[in-house]
Amino acid sequence: MTAPAQQAALHDCRTDFADELAALARADERIVAVCNDSVGSSNLVEFREEFPSRLVNVGIAEQDMVGVAAGLANAGFVPFVSAAAPFLTGRALEQIKADIAYTHRHVVLCGQSPGMAYGELGPTHHSIEDLSWMRAVPGLEIIVPADPSETREAVRYAAASGRPTYLRIPRFKVPAVTPPGTPFRAGRARCLLDGTDVTLIAAGTLVSRALEAARLLADDGISARVLNMTFVEPLDEAAVVAAAQETGAIVTAEEGLLSGGLGAAVAKVVAEQHPIPVRMLGVPSFAPTGSAAFLLDHFGLNAEGLRQAAHQVLGRTR
Repeated sequence: MTAPAQQAALHDCRTDFADELAALARADERIVAVCNDSVGSSNLVEFREEFPSRLVNVGIAEQDMVGVAAGLANAGFVPFVSAAAPFLTGRALEQIKADIAYTHRHVVLCGQSPGMAYGELGPTHHSIEDLSWMRAVPGLEIIVPADPSETREAVRYAAASGRPTYLRIPRFKVPAVTPPGTPFRAGRARCLLDGTDVTLIAAGTLVSRALEAARLLADDGISARVLNMTFVEPLDEAAVVAAAQETGAIVTAEEGLLSGGLGAAVAKVVAEQHPIPVRMLGVPSFAPTGSAAFLLDHFGLNAEGLRQAAHQVLGRTR
């Protein structure tokens, strides 16, 4: 099992995103970056210095940013659109729908600092709606990496896929959880820990916390399976159905709204194909102001919260 989150080194995945994007750009002249005055927050300073003609900064104009990216894709480039997730998905949703997804443009939309990563800046800067919004757009792949190596894999995959993609790049530092050598496959979950009593399905920043919760549950005599659901769209329905059949109970965890996100996607599959008890952890409404760590704890999006949810879905008390 992966080392407990509090004992593991923590990493900022934005650095891995920027390094991998630069490596791709060195090998492929079609790779370009488009941003909204977010060069620094996207860690694209070195990219701009190395490829000054291949970074387009449109200023604080997110709708134009997505439109420019669509035009670049139409001209044969592979644009990575990098911006704070709340503004990329909220302000430019119409352009994402009409200019990217509907027209099947190969554009990689990189939502930086999603979830509640902006902490004290409050609900205007929290991006808890993005998974719900993006899932509602047909034809858009949604990838939520859990750690640095998976971030690099996701960037490489998105550059080569030929599909419109929304990629969540976490700001909240996370430990490495991906076992070396495990393949990165489109639409497939990674089983990080097997178990027989309950399945914990998480994405992004919550994966390491799900692993820690599994360790706590083992101390309670409960065997927990942990699935890293890297692809929220397309969802790995086979892994969800197998978890339902083999463990009989599921807990989902995401740094986003409960309405329409990962939990909702999992619950739909379970309801239609193998009904079992499901408990969804996430953000129920606008979050209060506080640090990202405080907010995750406030909503029970931590190891103890997942542990309690597993007990509840199993009908047990501690």
